[in-house]
Amino acid sequence: MFLRSISVPAGTLPGAGSAAVSRLNRLGINSIADLLLHYPRDWEDRTRTVPISGYRESRVCTTVTVIARDWIGYGAMRTLKVYVEDESARASLLCFNRPWLEKRLVPGEKLMLFGRFYYKYGEIQSSSFEVEDANAPSGFGRLLPVYPLSDGLTQTMMRRFTSHAVEKYAKDIENELPAEIIERDSLMKKSTAIKEIHFPSSARGLEEAKRTLIYEELFYLEVMVGRRAIERKSRNKNVFLRNGEEDGAYTPLQQRLLDRLPFSLTTGQAEAAAQINRDMAANVPMARLLQGDVGSGKTLVSFLAALKAVEKGGQAAVMAPTELLARQHAENAARLLEPLGVRIAFLTGNIKSAGRRELLKNLLEGTIDIAAGTHALFSNDVEYKNLRLVVIDEQHRFGVTQRSLIMAKGESADLLMMSATPIPRTMTLTIFGDLDVSEIRDMPPGRKPVKTHLAKESNENRVYDFVRKELEKGRQAYFVYPLIEGGDEIKDAVSMAERLAKEVFPNFKVALIHSKLAEENKRQTMDDFRKGEIKILAATSVVEVGVDVPNAACMVIEHAERFGLSALHQLRGRVGRGQDQSYCFLVYSDELTEEGKIRLKVMLENSDGFVIAEEDLKLRGPGLIAGTEQSGYLDLGVANPLRDTEELVRARTDAFSILENDPDLLLEDHRVIAKVLKDAPPFPQVVF
Repeated sequence: MFLRSISVPAGTLPGAGSAAVSRLNRLGINSIADLLLHYPRDWEDRTRTVPISGYRESRVCTTVTVIARDWIGYGAMRTLKVYVEDESARASLLCFNRPWLEKRLVPGEKLMLFGRFYYKYGEIQSSSFEVEDANAPSGFGRLLPVYPLSDGLTQTMMRRFTSHAVEKYAKDIENELPAEIIERDSLMKKSTAIKEIHFPSSARGLEEAKRTLIYEELFYLEVMVGRRAIERKSRNKNVFLRNGEEDGAYTPLQQRLLDRLPFSLTTGQAEAAAQINRDMAANVPMARLLQGDVGSGKTLVSFLAALKAVEKGGQAAVMAPTELLARQHAENAARLLEPLGVRIAFLTGNIKSAGRRELLKNLLEGTIDIAAGTHALFSNDVEYKNLRLVVIDEQHRFGVTQRSLIMAKGESADLLMMSATPIPRTMTLTIFGDLDVSEIRDMPPGRKPVKTHLAKESNENRVYDFVRKELEKGRQAYFVYPLIEGGDEIKDAVSMAERLAKEVFPNFKVALIHSKLAEENKRQTMDDFRKGEIKILAATSVVEVGVDVPNAACMVIEHAERFGLSALHQLRGRVGRGQDQSYCFLVYSDELTEEGKIRLKVMLENSDGFVIAEEDLKLRGPGLIAGTEQSGYLDLGVANPLRDTEELVRARTDAFSILENDPDLLLEDHRVIAKVLKDAPPFPQVVF
């Protein structure tokens, strides 16, 4: 049987009463399979003796003698304190909330002691320790698992439950990898690996178990990615090529747009446009990720793709996560494409009923060529005459379900996803592993790098003075805050907008924008800011995307340590969009954590979004970078794509090779893969 097929309830384990089962359920453990897949987060090394005197270097693991004990404190704070010693030193054990240890820790008793010790009040102490009978130590001389827990569960309970499960079920677990791979890489049998990952026989056994299970997880992750790519490529678009299309050459309509532009495409834009043209001319639907730094010109490339769809007699939908960004796409499309005879529409959930009915009628009849909008583009009542291209901007803000709903509006439509948050290579091999990737690495000529400065909160007046001088030159500024309102210990946008207007910049018009304002208010505020009527915009991260005001030269981010690296990079990208020198001030708390210092240092030293994305991945982990809607897709048990990049690449090569040569998994050695996918799918099915 396969591991994930063991559906026996966890409540059948000895000692697993209703209370324990409820606590296991909170960890997502409902069956024996869930329990065995709940891998340890660490292992305690109790194979090596560490005397009390070595407490600074490692956890103590030694034989001690109880020499005395006493009760300290009063009432609810009364605590048993036990004095022990080994050949190297003496220490105190503080038995908080463990009064039963009074019967166990008797003067003269010899015990095996394991714990984390520290020096306090003139003595070596520990409140986190375990003891066992020195004559029959069951947990010493071994590597013991340390599990993620929930309230009410202890390591002892988890070890006992898992030990029963391993003893009764692990020996019957079948291998889930092809025999040729197991033999080639000298991997463990699955049954052995499960036993060793939970209760290692040695350090080497643990490493071999981890190596086996890491590869297996990544292999099936890439199998799922590969199968998704095969399924997409199996759909036929019935494309009829014109001369030159297979080479990615521009179509007549695309060339007319390029001729009207007062600038030339950058090398990166031109290469991306050619790749997209080739994809759209192919006989299978395009699935391409276009990533480039803030301001690199991805939107223009997407408009070129939309023109190709229109020229083929189809329609394009450009979907953005916010009405602010969707409206900007619609306005830019109208400015650039309507002179070419292309018909543009703007659709959000706020369009009034009468206008909405007319718009939907035109979409269905095909009198609208390009629709820009929010998630309203895939509402139930929205139908397209011939949707040929779907463009999804800021793709990480949409869940996979939303992506599939918009794709379902067309028949074998091409998909272009765009991201201004560059995605590290490890992520493109996993979540986006079935997509082709285009990168725009260069920036339009004339752009000056934004100068970034760090400032303590106590020095904010110096920042205000600098911004005031820029405002007096005719420039504009953003002030961004982590909260809309109600900040007790930190600044919020609402209260700071009032303070900026009344106290800090009384001679300049200040406005406020955040997500809770009505869309019409947000639109009017942004229009006035673009026109220069508003000089200072106090905001939340709602201005992170879709705001293009070339005259804005200052970005001040208060409590910068509370923002992720990608958000900080996006916010910084709101300035530096004109010809003038621009500045970004990251104002941080006077009491900055070490992680906060690292993040802000990354921003200070780097302007390349790809480098920042890699650092963000290291700090936050793959699940968070992927976005909450996809965290389950990377909910791996023991593998980490960032740490295990070499294994990931090897697993991808193996998985894709097998699928290319045997897509139906009919060969003898590949039937195990088909059976695993059928009987116990290791990862949730995710569609784009």
